[in-house]
Amino acid sequence: MTDSSTRTGELARTAIGLLIERGETIASAESLTGGLVAAALTSVPGASAAFRGGVVAYATDLKAAVLGVPDDLLEQRGAVDPDVAEAMAEGARARLGTTVGISTTGVAGPDPAEGKPVGTVFVAVAAPGGTVSRPLLLTGDRAAIRAATVQSALDLLVAALREDVS
Repeated sequence: MTDSSTRTGELARTAIGLLIERGETIASAESLTGGLVAAALTSVPGASAAFRGGVVAYATDLKAAVLGVPDDLLEQRGAVDPDVAEAMAEGARARLGTTVGISTTGVAGPDPAEGKPVGTVFVAVAAPGGTVSRPLLLTGDRAAIRAATVQSALDLLVAALREDVS
């Protein structure tokens, strides 16, 4: 395993452990990562005690239709936005009936999108205590940006669970 994948695995194990310890569940809403957050979480033995499911809403219209992201928000700001990331996490949490939702949205490349440069990413976590997002400006190729996004999303999740501030 590479250092990055080792760190991602550690974060996933920690997150699943904390969720199980707290009796909580999680769902994911992913765009640019295409299910990689869900894959990381479900790679942990026993993850089924906490992970309920995920939505890969790659197309902008699915963010509204499936996750309940407000149409006007998507029209005004586009899909690569911190409020959209938060709405996606909240939508996953509400629509999949979990305690916690986690989301990713951004531009992995190879080309800019919606006037945003490659590497512009937002991750978010929604939990009973509230919702928090984190902006990222990542470098590297498409695979590196996607991998760094997964790691950052899981890092935010673990921080939110440990501090019980989401």
